[in-house]
Amino acid sequence: MARPQIPEQHRGRRALRRAVASAAALLAALAFAAPAVAADQPATPRLDPDDPRGAWAGYSVEGSGTPAPRARSAGGVAGMDVSGHQPHVNWQRAWADGARFAYVKATEGTGFRSSTFDAQYRGSYDVGMVRGAYHFALPDRSSGAAQAHYFVDNGGAWTPDGRTLPGALDIEHNPYGQMCYGLDPAAMSRWIADFSNTYHSRTGRFPVIYTTASWWNHCTGANPDFGANNPLWMARYAPRPGELPAGWTHRTIWQHSDRGVFPGCQDAFNGDYAALRGFAS
Repeated sequence: MARPQIPEQHRGRRALRRAVASAAALLAALAFAAPAVAADQPATPRLDPDDPRGAWAGYSVEGSGTPAPRARSAGGVAGMDVSGHQPHVNWQRAWADGARFAYVKATEGTGFRSSTFDAQYRGSYDVGMVRGAYHFALPDRSSGAAQAHYFVDNGGAWTPDGRTLPGALDIEHNPYGQMCYGLDPAAMSRWIADFSNTYHSRTGRFPVIYTTASWWNHCTGANPDFGANNPLWMARYAPRPGELPAGWTHRTIWQHSDRGVFPGCQDAFNGDYAALRGFAS
């Protein structure tokens, strides 16, 4: 039997329905995939890569975002961290207000050295603080070893004088691009290990790792291997530290706010002053 002929207008409607259904299916697929894409984006608007001050510890906020003024761990020691974004620090006032340690940004990648590092590093020491340097990691620019050497050669070295904290690796949301710098968890873990082992070979100390739980668990695949050697400097702006990144059972330093009584970000060492001096030693 011959198939009945479908009028032209009905064939057009059927084609339109098929096109609408296909578009709906495509949108659904994209909606399902969207969280994976969004998870690899910066937590805050990107910085200007040509900003002469560069990024800083605390660029990517984790937690409520609500500052917790003067929040400290029980029995902790108050401290601070600064970069070129705080060009003029009154160290005497910070000491009088209770800061007993400071981390100062030294380097970023292999081509940036903070113009304020020398004055800040020396100023914190001169008023009596225990101080250390930190490096802002850019794993998509060069190897971990190259950046560790650059850090040590430009202010990040450690000396056993009881007043110098081990250098810190600031590894967090990429301020200039993809959250994980285009690296998968295995490659990111290798990069961090390369930096850590190189710093250890140069100084005799494993670097402190500054990070957030969300970034670490996402970008390293919740790698638990660093907690055994690398002290944790965790960032979370909230009344309590909350979940630790995978692998750590103890935090050494908590960055709890980007504002407060001290210039820069507000930190708390998880111990008393004698323990802080011991950590520096």
